[in-house]
Amino acid sequence: MYQIITDGNWPVMLTPFTEQNNVDYEALERLIDWYIERGADGLFAVCQSSEMYTLTLEERVLIAAFVKAKAAGRVPVIASGHVSDAFEDQVTELNAMAETGVDAVVLITNRLAAAEESDDVWLANLDKLLGRLPEHVPLGLYECPAPYRRLLTPEMLKKCSDTGRFRFIKDVSCDLQLIGDKLKAVQGGSLKIFNANTATLLDSYRLGAFGFSGVMANFHPELYAWLFRNWESQPEAAVELSDFLSVSSFLEKQLYPVNAKYYLMLEGILTNYRCRSRNHEEFSATQRLEIEQLYRVSKQYARKYPVFT
Repeated sequence: MYQIITDGNWPVMLTPFTEQNNVDYEALERLIDWYIERGADGLFAVCQSSEMYTLTLEERVLIAAFVKAKAAGRVPVIASGHVSDAFEDQVTELNAMAETGVDAVVLITNRLAAAEESDDVWLANLDKLLGRLPEHVPLGLYECPAPYRRLLTPEMLKKCSDTGRFRFIKDVSCDLQLIGDKLKAVQGGSLKIFNANTATLLDSYRLGAFGFSGVMANFHPELYAWLFRNWESQPEAAVELSDFLSVSSFLEKQLYPVNAKYYLMLEGILTNYRCRSRNHEEFSATQRLEIEQLYRVSKQYARKYPVFT
């Protein structure tokens, strides 16, 4: 039985690694609890923040199944791991992910057509892929920036929504006008739009966006949870918090996800900041200091705006 894709804060999950560069499942379990205890409404496992392009198919499937099991019904879990170029390989990996029982299997938009190919090619490839996936499995979409960013037009998104199979999209356009147009295009359907961009987040809520699914929920998810739950009832406080979150989000441009793993070391969740996608040895003393400063200020805001009272 699949859980409903709830509105709210959906962290894009990190993958902890041991010093031997294996997936650290003990740390991953602590991380799952940490997200949920800080107000996560759902978990997006096996995504770019999870370093999915560096994970084997077996690792991707095991991580998704582990997160689904350890979440234990507290929140819904979705997962992608849709990384292959070849169509038949995509079919294999998406069906393997479906068998984990996650609440939606997420398709990466840039996997469905090359950068130079048209939207018509993209839609034809989507139709072909849908024919090879179980009809009962809920689906999602992710405009993953790597290896290139394939944004969907409102018209394309409506065609996805009209299939009745999609429940989630992580929008990375950072474009409030486009988000608004997409929201209008899918209005009344089952497809929910989650914004990945902090600067446009509060305004996107005013337009009807369903939540946040971005990098910075790996630093202070409780603040994003508060913003979603209180932006309408406490508009002045929401603007103040939104301003802090927006400025803080510049740290995305630091050595991510190494910096997020260091933040989680400060939280006592992870034991190292080892990554496969970035060289953790490049994380400088100044960058660590910046994350320590963010950590202290985030705690001040968390006391001022507690997600649970």
